[in-house]
Amino acid sequence: MRYDDVVTYCLAKPGATPDEPWPEDLVVKVGGKIFAFLGGDDAMGVKCGPTQAAAAEWRERYPDAVSVMAYIGRYGWNSVTLDGTVPGPEVRELIDASYADVVSRLPKSKRPAAHSQSAG
Repeated sequence: MRYDDVVTYCLAKPGATPDEPWPEDLVVKVGGKIFAFLGGDDAMGVKCGPTQAAAAEWRERYPDAVSVMAYIGRYGWNSVTLDGTVPGPEVRELIDASYADVVSRLPKSKRPAAHSQSAG
C-alpha cells in the first residue's frame, strides 16, 4: 500500500479524525486517542499487540520493514515502513487491529456509533 492509500484507509474508519500535533506528522485518532501515526516519510506507527513481546511477531516476520516504535514500543507499538515489503492486506490488518484495540479501551460514550452498534 502506498502512503496515501494508508491515510485514506485510516480516515475511512468510523469516528476517525486527523490531527497534526507536530509539524508534518499526521496522526489519526478515534475518540481522541491515536490509533495510527503517519509520518511523512512513508512509514506508519500502529499498535501491534498489548505488549512489546506480542508486537515482536511482526518484527520477526518483517525485520527489514517493521521495528520497535520510539518511545512507545514497550507498549506494543511498531513502526512499519510502507515500501511494499509488508503486503497491503497485512498493512490493513495492522491498521484494523490498532483501531480495534484503541476503540476497545474507550469509554462507551466515546466509541464510534458504527462500532458500538456492531459490538452489540
